[in-house]
Amino acid sequence: MREENLMKMIIAVIAAVLAATVLTALLVLPASVNAQAPQKGSTFTIAGHAGETQLLQFNGKSYIDLETLARLTQGTLSFKANRTVLTLPPWDATEPASTPPAKPGFSRAFTEAGIEEMGVIREWRIAIVNAVQNNSPVSEEWVSTQHRLAEKNLALASAAASTDDDRSAFPLLSAEFNNMQTLSEQYIAVRKQASFISPDTFHSSPLEDQILSCARNFVSMTESHEFQDQPSCH
Repeated sequence: MREENLMKMIIAVIAAVLAATVLTALLVLPASVNAQAPQKGSTFTIAGHAGETQLLQFNGKSYIDLETLARLTQGTLSFKANRTVLTLPPWDATEPASTPPAKPGFSRAFTEAGIEEMGVIREWRIAIVNAVQNNSPVSEEWVSTQHRLAEKNLALASAAASTDDDRSAFPLLSAEFNNMQTLSEQYIAVRKQASFISPDTFHSSPLEDQILSCARNFVSMTESHEFQDQPSCH
């Protein structure tokens, strides 16, 4: 009987100890979990980018959500096996390109191309005027060759235009080319209809004078290195 009572007492003591241990664990566990839970910290922003987010503090360190970081930087996330890759946009996609200031005056390349064009047109005009005055026909093949050469030089001048003055002067070159083409077509049309053309047909005609005056004024303008509209070219 005494041994039985002693055994009951031992079991009761063990049960009491176990109950106390479990109660202590239950009380301590929430405090431990709360201590490890992430807490919101300061605001996080990226210079040069719009938007912001909250930093998370965990065990004394700061963290930010990857998807939020990708959004702030306008990047993209990709997942490959056990790797996560954040791809940022190119620098020129986020930074506006700076436009260099336009240089004043005429560029050397445009000036050379423009003078070359005027030289071809001058040769073209003189050949037609001399053909009329001397009654020595110019072949359509030669005229076509001059036309293609003048057209090529006009394209080169357009490609060389790099300043505001270049771009303002190019329409004058284009108008001179068109006027010369009109004079040439008039000569070919008259030549096809008559074997003889009066020397006064094209000599000092308004269109011929306009072509000559435009060429002179254009060259003079390029020598001053500053654009000035030339009414004679229009």
